[in-house]
Amino acid sequence: MTIPGIEVPDDLGTDGPAARAVTPDGDVLLLVSGASPAARAAAYAQDDDLTCVIEITDVAPVSVPQRIRGRAWVAGWLTPVRGGDRAASAALLAQHHPVGELLGLGEALQPDSAAGPRSRTAAWTLLRLEVAEACVDDLWGADGVEPDDFAQAAPDPLAPHEAELLQHLHAAHSDQVSGLCALLGERSSMVCTRGAAIPVALDRFGLRVRFTDDADQPFDARFDFPEPVESVSELRRAMHALFEAAAD
Repeated sequence: MTIPGIEVPDDLGTDGPAARAVTPDGDVLLLVSGASPAARAAAYAQDDDLTCVIEITDVAPVSVPQRIRGRAWVAGWLTPVRGGDRAASAALLAQHHPVGELLGLGEALQPDSAAGPRSRTAAWTLLRLEVAEACVDDLWGADGVEPDDFAQAAPDPLAPHEAELLQHLHAAHSDQVSGLCALLGERSSMVCTRGAAIPVALDRFGLRVRFTDDADQPFDARFDFPEPVESVSELRRAMHALFEAAAD
């Protein structure tokens, strides 16, 4: 998390958000340490006083070289969550992070003093990032995301299970995953020649597999499902369809 003009000395990332969630309006809620530079800078912030950029790195949950699958940046204006908004914000955070009490939600919900921000440093603080712009940079290039599109985006239903599913595919269906190379047509003779095929990403729209070519260089291929899946049971059917298509 970067705030222009404010130096963050924490190289270990412990000043970053302990939890985050997106509101129905597309704002990003952040639970941060009360002693963090972000909490101190936002203590008196109003409206568009304080700009902030959050960088998110997407790392493959499997052991492969070059594990970074993409990066995203979300930029906007940072303010503290005040007054009556705190309870609703805490409830939303708790839906995504059931260990909310351990993360300090109770203290973050303490009321402001009449004089403004609390005179003592709170252990935890709730902040709100009003999104102005976002950008995603991955295998297919970089592209901007409008705030309205960001607000309307639905979480991927497979995201909570992705790591487990990828590991299962690699351990129990390695031959079938390697067989997907047949769907690459003429390219298959050039990019599926060395080592095992490793599934590195999975979402509602399809599977991304890493192959190794003649020059010992990684090559990622995307295999789209016939239609987006909404559950693990639908995923099983979609995977079987891919495996059957590759076997034909």
